[in-house]
Amino acid sequence: MSGYVDFSLSADQRMIRDAAADFLAAQSPSGAVRQAMESERGFDPALWTRMGVEMGWCALPIAEACGGLALSWVEVALLLEQMGRRLVCSPYFATVCLAATALQESGNATACAAWLPRIADGTLRATLAFGETGIGWDPARVTAIARRTDSGFVLEGSFRHVPDGAQAEVLLVPALLDQSPALFAVPAGTPGLRATEHRGMDLTRRTAEVVLPEVQLPPEALVAEGGRAATALQRTEALAAIALAAEQLGGAQQCLDLTLAYVAERVQFGRTLASFQAVKHRCAEMMVRIESTRSAVTGAARAASEADVTTAELLLEAACAKSFASDAFFFCAQEAIQLHGGVGFTWEYDPQLYFKRAQAGTQWLGTPDLLRERAAAALLGDAQHLSCTP
Repeated sequence: MSGYVDFSLSADQRMIRDAAADFLAAQSPSGAVRQAMESERGFDPALWTRMGVEMGWCALPIAEACGGLALSWVEVALLLEQMGRRLVCSPYFATVCLAATALQESGNATACAAWLPRIADGTLRATLAFGETGIGWDPARVTAIARRTDSGFVLEGSFRHVPDGAQAEVLLVPALLDQSPALFAVPAGTPGLRATEHRGMDLTRRTAEVVLPEVQLPPEALVAEGGRAATALQRTEALAAIALAAEQLGGAQQCLDLTLAYVAERVQFGRTLASFQAVKHRCAEMMVRIESTRSAVTGAARAASEADVTTAELLLEAACAKSFASDAFFFCAQEAIQLHGGVGFTWEYDPQLYFKRAQAGTQWLGTPDLLRERAAAALLGDAQHLSCTP
């Protein structure tokens, strides 16, 4: 990590942030989110198409050689923050932050050329299978097995919680090949592959159980193996955690904004709730946690954008940002419900949606306690890898 980080945004970055905020405020209001999360697919295909094709958001972090814009993780974080504010129901996180990142980090030019241009132009949904039997993820604990055959590979394993796994058109699947990590690209129509969606607590983001019972794959399905695959998965884990932290930051900010609007108009004992000192103190505490998280997320995104950032530095930055963001989002969602006088927990009010997203996100890519343990070990010079899986 460098000693000094410039947190100011360029004119282009402010334009991306403001354009995303305006677009999502108009296209993904509360009513649209509720309609999408109750739909069969769990997202609005028309909105997804506009995000990918019209706005070009899927191309942001993808290399220009693969049809992308080659922008940095700062721009990605700014976009994810706005998505988090609106609880956008879309496969963006799974497609861009997980699958596209894993492909790029693999360094496999053939695989990147095969899949990334279609992700960049918004015409392909993808995901990365993580989480074996639980909701944690640790590349070092892969249990799926791949075997070499005369015609390619046989892949066998299962993954309990795969983001947008039932809607993805291609799945990136980690497995052990010759007792070493490997990464495979598995099209959704591959015979034997089953992806069964299950309704979790957070209806704004779907997950699925993916089962691969001795699935036959051609040689070109292998994206990376050995140390290259292990490093690619670790870096993907870190970058996705930074993106998720940015999304959580946006959710926390929206909880504060919803609460401020409510307490400013709600009258009790002849005064607005906002006029009570105790209410002011609680809103101020929300703001302090949000601004601390903003600093952590911005610092991590800028570090991730440096060309020479090491995997260890990425993991440390991700641990700091994600632990701050998970705690802040959970706290702000909880406070939003309480400062809405309890009605915030009813279906009609939005804070309950943010609370469920906050709870679900806290468990993804490492809980705050495990991430703090990782950060402490790194700062104290302990190079031992700490698992994100409970």
